[in-house]
Amino acid sequence: MKTAIVTGASTGLGREFVRQLADVFPEVECYWLIARRADQLEELAASLPDKQVECLSMDLCDTMSFMALQEKLSAQQPEVVLLVNNAGCGYLGNIGEVDTASQTRMIDLNLRALTAVTNITVPFMVPGSCILNVSSIASFCPNPRMTVYSSTKAYVSSFTVGLAEELKPKGITVTAVCPGPMKTEFLDVGNITGNSKMFATLPYCDQVRVAGGALRAARAGRTIYTPKLFYKFYRVLAKITPVKLMVKFAKT
Repeated sequence: MKTAIVTGASTGLGREFVRQLADVFPEVECYWLIARRADQLEELAASLPDKQVECLSMDLCDTMSFMALQEKLSAQQPEVVLLVNNAGCGYLGNIGEVDTASQTRMIDLNLRALTAVTNITVPFMVPGSCILNVSSIASFCPNPRMTVYSSTKAYVSSFTVGLAEELKPKGITVTAVCPGPMKTEFLDVGNITGNSKMFATLPYCDQVRVAGGALRAARAGRTIYTPKLFYKFYRVLAKITPVKLMVKFAKT
């Protein structure tokens, strides 16, 4: 059965990916939705009466979730048309001032989980399948006060570019979407709302447009997709400006 797997599917950008998925990948018959909050997954599933939906309540910071996903894939043998690695988190604060659990959670979710889910899923993908990784404009330059977060997103973008080349012979494309801030619960959970002048002044991206644009970019086989002209310019600027200078302007 042609299947799409979406992590972090319960709210925000992940929810928008699920809502718009059929418009860009109409061949998908079954959705596997992964997130911690089962009630929100079930609510989302109810809004998709024409699709077969499986709600997988998993905490991707728990390595046991990888074993559970591996077993489910092995048992059902789906044809995974699309994998959306959307699960992630980010916390504002300096190293040494934010609790260690928060700092390491970013590594566990943004890096370890994304890598593990991808490694587990690729064997079930076929030529024409797509992987969509949610990165960030934070991947373009280190962001003081969000040093760990921006470093994890630099990994996501780098991982995407390398993996795209690695999977090219198999006909599988890999895309990273690098949006700016969006009005989602990410800002409140990360203690960003009201505590960052940078976030208060940056132009915000619309999560509906970001999701649609990212899905279309994945379908087209683009490797990096940056929404909004302002952030396309920032991406170029970060490439040509010495990082020691750029980092002074990128402080969150």
